[in-house]
Amino acid sequence: MAQKKDKTADRVRHLFNKVNTRTRTQWEYINQKGFDFSNDNQLSEAERIALEEQGMPTFTINRIMPVVEMLNFYATAKDPRWQAVGTEGSDSDVAAVFADIADYIWYNSDGGTLYANAINDAVTKSIGYLMVTVDPDMDNGMGDVVIKQPEPFDVYVDPKSRDMLFRDASFVLIRKVLPEGHLHTLYPEYRNKIKKAASSENIDYVYTEKSKDGYQKDFDYKDIDSTEAIDPETGEQGKLLEYFEMYEKVKVAYINVFYKVPPNKQALDLMKKQVDVQLKELAQELSVKLKEQQMALQQQLDQGAIIQERFELESQKLTEQVAQQIDAAKQQFLDQMQSEATKIENKIITEKEYNILIKDKLFLSLVVDKIKFYGTKIKQSTVLGDVTLFTKFLPEKITEYPIIPLHFKWTGTPFPISAVSPLIGKQREMNKAHQLMIHNASLGSSLRWMHEEGSVDTDYWEQYASSPGALLPVRPGATPPTPVQPAPLSNAFFGIVNEGKQDMEYLAGIFGAMQGDTSTQHDTYRGMLAMDEYGTRRVKRWLKNSIEPSLKQLGILVSQYSRTVYSAHKVFRVVQPNAIQGEKQVEINVPMYNDMGEAIGKWNDYTSAKFDVRIIAGSTLPLNRWAYLDELKQLMQMGVVDDIAVLSETDIKNKEQIVKRKSMYAQLQGQVGSMEEQLKDQSGTIETLQRQLVQAGIQRKVDAASIEVNKNKEAAKTQTAKEILMTQAQQKLLRDSRNLNSKAKNKELNDVITNEINMLRSKEKKA
Repeated sequence: MAQKKDKTADRVRHLFNKVNTRTRTQWEYINQKGFDFSNDNQLSEAERIALEEQGMPTFTINRIMPVVEMLNFYATAKDPRWQAVGTEGSDSDVAAVFADIADYIWYNSDGGTLYANAINDAVTKSIGYLMVTVDPDMDNGMGDVVIKQPEPFDVYVDPKSRDMLFRDASFVLIRKVLPEGHLHTLYPEYRNKIKKAASSENIDYVYTEKSKDGYQKDFDYKDIDSTEAIDPETGEQGKLLEYFEMYEKVKVAYINVFYKVPPNKQALDLMKKQVDVQLKELAQELSVKLKEQQMALQQQLDQGAIIQERFELESQKLTEQVAQQIDAAKQQFLDQMQSEATKIENKIITEKEYNILIKDKLFLSLVVDKIKFYGTKIKQSTVLGDVTLFTKFLPEKITEYPIIPLHFKWTGTPFPISAVSPLIGKQREMNKAHQLMIHNASLGSSLRWMHEEGSVDTDYWEQYASSPGALLPVRPGATPPTPVQPAPLSNAFFGIVNEGKQDMEYLAGIFGAMQGDTSTQHDTYRGMLAMDEYGTRRVKRWLKNSIEPSLKQLGILVSQYSRTVYSAHKVFRVVQPNAIQGEKQVEINVPMYNDMGEAIGKWNDYTSAKFDVRIIAGSTLPLNRWAYLDELKQLMQMGVVDDIAVLSETDIKNKEQIVKRKSMYAQLQGQVGSMEEQLKDQSGTIETLQRQLVQAGIQRKVDAASIEVNKNKEAAKTQTAKEILMTQAQQKLLRDSRNLNSKAKNKELNDVITNEINMLRSKEKKA
């Protein structure tokens, strides 16, 4: 019986043969040559043999390697950084966690090394690749998201792709040639299939030349030789197998189903109780109205307006109407309550699942609406030779290829241009010019001689012709040998070398000043900064237009994979790049419980969060540290940042301890400051008290002096008063004495006058 043909393996092989065209082979050959030139493999075997036969030097002056190293430095000076923006307010907190999870995955996968290798591939081979995948064996079987770096020449892309990130490609294929023993290590669960796989012919691709004797001067980067395939189990030579890993986008029909969710039994019981209460209130209202209407009919009957039969008939109709209204209200209340309690939800399922579900009449009765659309899923097919190992669909959250390209110069096709390709011609020109100049100088220092055959002893001349002061014999009668001088080289060769150096710098955009050449640097500090700014614009353009979109796509893939893998409670410990910050702990999908111990939700629900991933522009570019530190110093002087921010950007060792000491010093300084404030307060109080004491002493002395003055004043006043009294007394006494004297005199005068008068009177009498 014939063996059943593996259709998947045949389809993958057919696609590989279609994509491995002459264009692809030529592109790989050109970029392999650029990679060889950057690694100082600049002469083919035929060129080396031809130069040796002509006696010319075979060395090369590698001007490409510094260019490659500088481009690698500018693109990988720092690790890329991502940030996430939540689509809703509730997702903002979870989105902030993404940057820490991305750092965890990056450092866990040694992303810095992989990114550097991918950038080097982009510069030398025109394209590099990073790949996001899951290692299911990590974290004790819980799985971890990891980043890998495929070999660019192992990746085959749909030639009709016109998107820079290959998002419109119908497939992306990885093809390798691996030993059988290595495949057993990679896929131990498929050992039987690996043993059944048949090795293929013509699986070695060699793009470098070999000499006839088998001497290999060039490096063979493509595939290992079949003699190097060693089985690690037996130690013998093993067979090589072609390994294909194909990713393709498949459109899958989905149904967005809107369906009703009926209430549970508890909700129904609660609704029935509410309906019973409403019906009871309605029955009471209708019963009162019925009695009122019956009373009205009774009055009409008593007045003779209606007969007894009409009264009975109308009463019966009213009773039936009340019963019907109660039944109708009951049904209306139930329908209304159920419609209010029934929720409309939507869920996205595949069309195949929907066709199975609608066979259930109950589910079909709950469907409100459905919308059909097509979603993209990534299908992975892993083939080994003529056997398919497995075929699977990646998780639904993953909508893009997990292989991210990093171009140097995108051409609108899957065949970009490297930075080395335009430099190969100039490198060959410089090598040839140097070889000619050195060869000419060598010919001038060791002369060649032209002689008649038999005129000299050739062995003797070959041995001593270049010796200083040598005597070179010539046979008698023979013409002496004539020295053959080399033709002088044109000065154009020296100009070619200098112009070649300048042309290579101009083509690559990497100038001598950027590599520390002091002869081409500006004299002033600001001039050097200006040269650094203007000289790196081409590099910044490459990073902005080619590398950063790829890094953004890498962040999107990391977020999609991480939200798929990290669905359980997990704690991440991320080592911060700045030693001051230390280690950071991040926790996601933390279960929340109610009072009964039942899980009711998750805090930091990372799986269901929705956010947009962005790359922080320029995060991988280097910084001019001196200019940056000078700027930080100015900002610190302005009070915008503190000294800790400046310290974190320096290269000082033990920054964490310095920060702790500064913190301790700050605390002690704060304590000293508070104590100084207290001391100032106390000193101020003491000074105030001293001033008060001095003022009090002065006041006391002033008071004492005032008292003394007052006392003296009073004494003076008293003395003055006494003197005044004495003076007044003396004056009075004097006046009195004067008065007495005048009175005495007056009395004596009066007496004399009286005596005279008496004498006159007596005389008159006598007369």
